[in-house]
Amino acid sequence: MSHDTLPRPAKTEEGPVEEPRPRPRRHWSRRPNPLAGLGSLLWLAVVIVPIYAMISASLTRQDKALGNNALKPPTDPTFANYNTVLHNGFGHFLANTVLVAAAVVGIVLVLCVPLAYVAVRTRTVWSSAAFRLFLLGVAIPAQAVVVPLYLMIAKLNLYDSLLAVILPTAAFAMPVSVLILTSTLRDISEDLYEAMALDGASATRMLFQLVVPLAKGGISTVVIYTALQAWNGFLFPLIFTQSDGPRVLTLGLFNYVSQFGVNIPALLASVVLSGIPIFAVYLVARRALVGGLMGVGGK
Repeated sequence: MSHDTLPRPAKTEEGPVEEPRPRPRRHWSRRPNPLAGLGSLLWLAVVIVPIYAMISASLTRQDKALGNNALKPPTDPTFANYNTVLHNGFGHFLANTVLVAAAVVGIVLVLCVPLAYVAVRTRTVWSSAAFRLFLLGVAIPAQAVVVPLYLMIAKLNLYDSLLAVILPTAAFAMPVSVLILTSTLRDISEDLYEAMALDGASATRMLFQLVVPLAKGGISTVVIYTALQAWNGFLFPLIFTQSDGPRVLTLGLFNYVSQFGVNIPALLASVVLSGIPIFAVYLVARRALVGGLMGVGGK
């Protein structure tokens, strides 16, 4: 391009206007942080060593479980412990736990996403009061209301069923889920709502086409949190179930303590198997989970 075709600065009565000069780019240098690296290695050791010891012990024969060093790899590894667990009702417990977790996650998402949307978009005294009243559930421990819950479940003829575990677990997961989702939905720009309103979109269309896609981080956080609550729940299955039909993994592991009281490798094998599914769910949604926890899920 010749000098004659170059754009010239505009002229005003006071003279030509100077074009803004581009700012120089800053080149950030990565400085080593030995203290942070050492702390990360220590934390990694704290997490990895118990998992390694558990897996190693689950592959050890029963007669060598107590005599060997916990950090020493098994000299003669065996999968007989996993075979023992799988042939003692583990599949039934796993299926019940997956059903409970899926049902709890579904109930929480169906109820909490619209509730958080209304709490963010409806700026009235009544909606604010209802939101604050709803969050009082965060301060109420499950142990404090287990007796009234037991009486309600007995009156509804739900005792010793999976619904007796699903409904209370979903109820106690909802307050924190609403709090996470409202924080995520507040990050969505008001201009996007106004643009969809000018386009003639209804509140339902905004919810499904705007809020849900932009709130994936918060929704993923709620899914992981709720699934963990349902997967690791012990109080409600212990109080509200009795027979083997609705028994879940946590209660099954509790029974394994008596069934495999001296068979430590079989008990640890059941713990390893019970942790694999929920760990797989975390690996799938870990990025969205971190984004939701950092408060940038809606951006």
